[in-house]
Amino acid sequence: MIGALRGKVESKSPGMVLVDVGGVVYEVAVSLQSFARLPAEGASVRLDVVTHLREDGITLFGFLDRAEKSVFNLLRLVNGVGPKLALNILSGLPAGELRGALAGSDVQRLVRVPGVGKKIAERLVLELRERARDEEVAAGVEPVASDVDRRNQEAVSALVNLGYRRADAEKVLADVGPEVPLEEAIRDALRRFAR
Repeated sequence: MIGALRGKVESKSPGMVLVDVGGVVYEVAVSLQSFARLPAEGASVRLDVVTHLREDGITLFGFLDRAEKSVFNLLRLVNGVGPKLALNILSGLPAGELRGALAGSDVQRLVRVPGVGKKIAERLVLELRERARDEEVAAGVEPVASDVDRRNQEAVSALVNLGYRRADAEKVLADVGPEVPLEEAIRDALRRFAR
């Protein structure tokens, strides 16, 4: 496996860079965030790399910093999120903002990324929220709960106290719009459970 590349930028275009490493030129897929920060052609560059093996070939995904690589690998843990979608998500949101959106359960922010529908956004939040929070704490970032996140936490607590399972309550509340106040969110969730 290739873990990193150090060489010269031979050419670059949105989403891709060719890196000349001692006469061997590697084609590396990059997010638009990384592309915007790549040095000029002919300049030295170092990319952290994730090697993706498939039946029809090998694809290299490159990152200018370890934070982006870490979030890329985190996204790939979710069922239905392959490396291309993970890279697309990172193109729409910088790694720090993405980690914050996951930790803060900000489904609406994720849905604004092209290629991410509501179901994928909800799955990302449901499966990665705790890991993203842990990564923010490890990185020294104080997690800031959004108003929607605080409302959902209170609503989940109320629904659990009424006898509903936490996972079911979180799933139902993910469908409630962010502008809905706490009491209405609980009533809406109870109506959905009654169906």
